[in-house]
Amino acid sequence: MTESTSTQNALNKSHSVIPALLTDKVAIVTGASRGLGAQIAQQMAAAGAIVCVNYLNSKQAAETVVADIIATGGRAFAYQADVTELEQVQAMAAEVITRHGRIDILVNNALPSYQFNPSAAYTSIETVKWSHFSQQMNGIVKGAVNMVQAVLPQMKAQQVGKIINISTNLVYNPVVTYYDYTTAKSALIGLTRNLASELGQYGIRVNLLAGGLLKTTDASSLTTEEVFDYIATTTPLRQATSVADFANSVLLMASDLSMAITGQSIAVDGGLTMP
Repeated sequence: MTESTSTQNALNKSHSVIPALLTDKVAIVTGASRGLGAQIAQQMAAAGAIVCVNYLNSKQAAETVVADIIATGGRAFAYQADVTELEQVQAMAAEVITRHGRIDILVNNALPSYQFNPSAAYTSIETVKWSHFSQQMNGIVKGAVNMVQAVLPQMKAQQVGKIINISTNLVYNPVVTYYDYTTAKSALIGLTRNLASELGQYGIRVNLLAGGLLKTTDASSLTTEEVFDYIATTTPLRQATSVADFANSVLLMASDLSMAITGQSIAVDGGLTMP
């Protein structure tokens, strides 16, 4: 084995180890039954957090995520709640507090049903309907607002908390004009900045992470290797961002290492966009 190969293997191995950045922190991850949300929940648990795996319809998938976390020595439980219904998410927050006494981290990841179809009606201003916008605004923005209102009393009482909103780099570079989805995700930037401005006095940090085409989620499952290779060639890092890479960025923002960061909108896409 050459020295360069040995070094690369050591680097790869080090990247697979998740440090205990979140020991005994209590987190809620919305839309965590599969895809990016599930990966975030699993990596948070691996970093030491106790995770509430929120889901809407996919009970079996959520319970599988929890079982996988427990099997690897982590702590988690699943909770069904529709983020667009304030009373339901208030009940979820109350359950988390009953079980664990606090809420340290909220990850707003839940997304209403959506098809990333570049030929759909909602990709043109001539054919998009307001109902397309309202569905996405309701699921993305209202869902995030409801979740913040649900956890806020506890975070204020603690005088500390981390809120992380998940967006998309399409808000910076709309290579496909998904009007409804991108507009709702853009609104999260304004929401993040307003929350950071108001809630900083209570020790609550609020930031947004915007991902690109991640390798691989349900949304990108039909993406060919050729497309991923092309994306890699257009990024400064010369690689497509993996789901695990994105989840690691969430860990950083959720940890005490980012206590001086709030109100920021950060692209996690290998430098493809630089807002």
